[in-house]
Amino acid sequence: MPHMAKTLLRFLLLLTLMGLTGCYPALVKQAHRPDEALTRVRFFYPTFRDDIQIESLVLALERNFEYLHRLNPDKIFYYGPDKFTCRQVLDSQEALLKLIKENPNPDTLNKAVRKQFRLYRATGRVGNSKVLFTGYFEPIFHGRLAPDETFKYPIYRQPDDLVKIDLSLFSKKFKGQSIVARIDGNRVIPYYSRRNIEMEKALQERNLEIAWLKDPVDVAFLHIQGSGRLSLPDGNTVRVGYKASNGHPYRSIGRYLLDMGFMNREQMSMQGIRKYLTEHPDIINEVLDHNPSYVFFHVLDSGPLGNINVPVTPGRSLALDDRLFPKGALAFIKCRKPVVNDQGEITKWKEFSRFVLNQDTGGAIKGAGRADLFWGSGPYAEIAAGHMQHDGMLYILIKKP
Repeated sequence: MPHMAKTLLRFLLLLTLMGLTGCYPALVKQAHRPDEALTRVRFFYPTFRDDIQIESLVLALERNFEYLHRLNPDKIFYYGPDKFTCRQVLDSQEALLKLIKENPNPDTLNKAVRKQFRLYRATGRVGNSKVLFTGYFEPIFHGRLAPDETFKYPIYRQPDDLVKIDLSLFSKKFKGQSIVARIDGNRVIPYYSRRNIEMEKALQERNLEIAWLKDPVDVAFLHIQGSGRLSLPDGNTVRVGYKASNGHPYRSIGRYLLDMGFMNREQMSMQGIRKYLTEHPDIINEVLDHNPSYVFFHVLDSGPLGNINVPVTPGRSLALDDRLFPKGALAFIKCRKPVVNDQGEITKWKEFSRFVLNQDTGGAIKGAGRADLFWGSGPYAEIAAGHMQHDGMLYILIKKP
């Protein structure tokens, strides 16, 4: 074999062994630390193309700056195995903002990002090196500020007996871990489950109700989305957002419907779940009680707000596991989005890529292989959020030191 061919063969073998050919090795166990969730990309950067108007990215970045400016400039963020200060994160995002305000053509922007930014790739979920993307949106429900025969399902504000306990105060091995509980005499016990609250009325007559909805499925979907708008009879709107949860684990009602044989995979979407439960009211409580998690809300002046307490931006705000990924991080995603016709039907799915910001989290968004994209509000947002469930790629960017 000629010397040049042998050299090339060795190089290709080395790339394969290093996992740099693009066929990234799958995780063999769940990621529990930032260094397990992100890995440095040294070769084979993606093409940085953005599929929507750049003005929305400018807005998302400016909102992100509000969060970063509230922090100590020396606060440390973990990007996989590497550490960066808040000052460095802010400098990175200001550099990108400067780039895009210069209005470069796509090729120039792509080259500039490749030259100036370091890239990390999300390691994905166990057995799959890609990230599962889902979507969420801001729904609108009819509501009332007082109950009646139709509007009788409450949404609650956070109770004053709900406490969040930082376990790291007791041992270093619990760093980053906490529990939600209530105090019962001299005992610390789990907070009430959804069944305790909805079926057994554990919070009734405590003046915690914000409003009432007409359907328990509406309440459940508002919990899943984490925020929404309530349309009142007088034409006014009340906007509510996530405040706290009861600390119980999130369990998917969609998964329960599949496992019990009520629905099949082809029927599975947010819209499909609602349709099935509407047609089978006798199993609503059984299905909803499968998820013991319960969300408490507060009234918002604007929003909805993400977990960094700034408004999320349609198409630009991403929800990730905040134990693993740095809050407020600049990211780049590649996934698929629906094409919808005038009748509100999905005609196909097409590839897209764009810059986003890690500005939120969610009860179902756990691990290095899950991401939730905020689509906004309105018919398209509801369709996209309800049906998006596709593998894609997630990258985190920061300016090269």
